[in-house]
Amino acid sequence: MKVHAVIALKAAHSLDHLLAVSGLARSTFFYHQARVNRPDPQAELKEAITTTFEVNRRRGHRVVHRELRKAGWRVAKKTVLKLMRELDLVCLIRRRRRRYVSYQGTVGKIADNVLNREFTATAPNQKWVTDVTEFSVADRKIYFSPIMDLFDRQIISWSVSTSPHLELTNSCLRDALATLEDGQAPLVHSDQGFQYQHQSWRRLLADAGATQSMSRKANSLLTG
Repeated sequence: MKVHAVIALKAAHSLDHLLAVSGLARSTFFYHQARVNRPDPQAELKEAITTTFEVNRRRGHRVVHRELRKAGWRVAKKTVLKLMRELDLVCLIRRRRRRYVSYQGTVGKIADNVLNREFTATAPNQKWVTDVTEFSVADRKIYFSPIMDLFDRQIISWSVSTSPHLELTNSCLRDALATLEDGQAPLVHSDQGFQYQHQSWRRLLADAGATQSMSRKANSLLTG
């Protein structure tokens, strides 16, 4: 950094003065100046790494190295990583969503598995499935609760919260039930999460004449 500053200022100031202020020895300055002015032997490789990085949607050094090898470059993976760090090429890390396991306690007999892996319906509002999914957004956990109609895979209602509390699922269910027409009483399938075992969820279903169905412990709603 000092060498670059002296190089930039020496046209307007005495070199001896600049070296004295910067604390650089004359021999040290001329050595580093020669290196600065020397063409970068890895300039072409750095350009290829930058282009490959951008083309591949800012992926990590392993992907960049693989694509460079395909293009005919003979370069070590460690070299690619080192140069990417020098070039400040930072991989965009995509946070994966993971299924939130809402099961708590022992296996109960709240409801049978009435759905029994029959994931088709012949009319709207015959079979609904629901679940809670956990996301990480800006270092915070977000919980998403949708209700899907198996007839056309349409999301009838959904709710989002920073906590997997009862109101997350209950509000979603109330909104879905409000869309029903007279005479419609769907089968509502879920896992054995505590929200779906709670009396408030069961009461909402009972009041609407809906049938509750639950999969085995910790199973996804789409595996039964």
